[in-house]
Amino acid sequence: MKSVLIIDDQESGIAILTKILSPEYIVYAANNGLDGIKAADTYLPDIILLDILMTDMDGFVVFSALKNSEKAKHIPVIFITSLLDGANEEKGLALGAADYITKPFSPAIVKLRVNHQIKMLEQLRTIERLSMLDELTDLPNRRSFESQLALEWARSTREKTPISILMIDVDRFKNFNDTYGHIQGDIALQAIANVFSEKLRRPGDFAARWGGEEFTVLLPNTDLSGALEIAEHIRRGTESMQIPCIDSPVRKITVSIGVNTRKNRQDDTIDEFILGADKSLYDAKLKGRNRVCFLGNY
Repeated sequence: MKSVLIIDDQESGIAILTKILSPEYIVYAANNGLDGIKAADTYLPDIILLDILMTDMDGFVVFSALKNSEKAKHIPVIFITSLLDGANEEKGLALGAADYITKPFSPAIVKLRVNHQIKMLEQLRTIERLSMLDELTDLPNRRSFESQLALEWARSTREKTPISILMIDVDRFKNFNDTYGHIQGDIALQAIANVFSEKLRRPGDFAARWGGEEFTVLLPNTDLSGALEIAEHIRRGTESMQIPCIDSPVRKITVSIGVNTRKNRQDDTIDEFILGADKSLYDAKLKGRNRVCFLGNY
């Protein structure tokens, strides 16, 4: 259920808007600007309705504070006011407000404008989600992985915990495609993607398609022995799976996996971290494929 935060120093305004919106939305309320800013950071509502004329902080000041909040800055804000002059409406929209509702409230107009913003928000979230997914495997794509890696790298540095990465390449995939066709190759990649969902059980573990026939797995708060164990589970799971076929017996395929694990130091970089896993992957290929190799650096 979507949620709305009302920031208004008039209890009557809060009561009217709550009555209008509460059947469809979870409604939070704050009767001053400072509490409204705190509520936005705490509840992270989908939409904020913000009164312009308030005694402690006017709505424009509150709006600026919301847009400077790391948590709340992306939440659409609809200004509400009894002022009918165009200057304030122009100012609010120029600041980046999503919409404008005037008092006295028309229930139909309030619902329509809030619903409109919710629909726009859902469309944007869908677009954003799709832009971060690989279309073939439904795994996160490289862009999504790099974003997640930046977050976990910062956490690892801050909390001084180990972090591991797996670089995974399908063995002789070009030969597989040439022999069985690209459609069968796509089916194989989808089957490998399913192995990750079976073998990665912790909420923080993050698998993605790196590109082509290469995948990557991020393992926060995981030391080298833990990373090697997970990598081996993935290798064995891939080796033992039976790939569905269109017109012939099931296929078999294997992967090579490179592992790198680090406890972050000040001079460590993400690029070096990834490069270490790439080097380990190259080593696995040189040693005959269908194996796990590692580069541990503490």
